[in-house]
Amino acid sequence: MSLRTDLAELVTDLRAHPVAATVEFGSLLVCGVLFVWTTVALSSGPPAEHGWLWLATIVLGAAFVLLWTVVIPLVDGHA
Repeated sequence: MSLRTDLAELVTDLRAHPVAATVEFGSLLVCGVLFVWTTVALSSGPPAEHGWLWLATIVLGAAFVLLWTVVIPLVDGHA
């Protein structure tokens, strides 16, 4: 297959399932942000000095986990 055909199939799939595509791309973005944010938190020092940074990392990670372990299965169960 050519790159043009592959991209056309990808666009067709994305248009067929816009909510799933948004969740997947959003998850990819959150993973990237969490990676960078965790690296910054680790390089900033112990949590006693920068507690807000560590708290934000934990809250974002927990929200991401809850999305995939609770919300997505509930939505898929009702679909």
